[in-house]
Amino acid sequence: MRYMLLIIEPPGQRATRTRAEGEAAYAAMGAFAERLRERGQLIAVESLASHARAARVQRQGERTSVVDGPFAEAKEMIGGFFMIDVASRDEALAVAAECPAAQWCPVEVRALAPCFDDSA
Repeated sequence: MRYMLLIIEPPGQRATRTRAEGEAAYAAMGAFAERLRERGQLIAVESLASHARAARVQRQGERTSVVDGPFAEAKEMIGGFFMIDVASRDEALAVAAECPAAQWCPVEVRALAPCFDDSA
């Protein structure tokens, strides 16, 4: 089964780290990704830039709106993700518990499924 591990960071958390601390955190996440790759569990991994430069696009009929970030109502941001392939939800939860980011922010575990399938 495929799962997404979403790294849910508080906005501004990155700014509290020194460059060296940020680089060390990034290196720890890279080492974690390599362990997952070696175990054959990693499908994809990416770190996302800050939500300050993000944009939200929405269409209503023929009207398209674009709202540039940062988003004042945001209490959290997705800082990155790991897409993994494991045998069960319990295994996905165990992998999330290994993630270095779980030491400084929540790691949300979500099964991948079609938008019409609410059983996952």
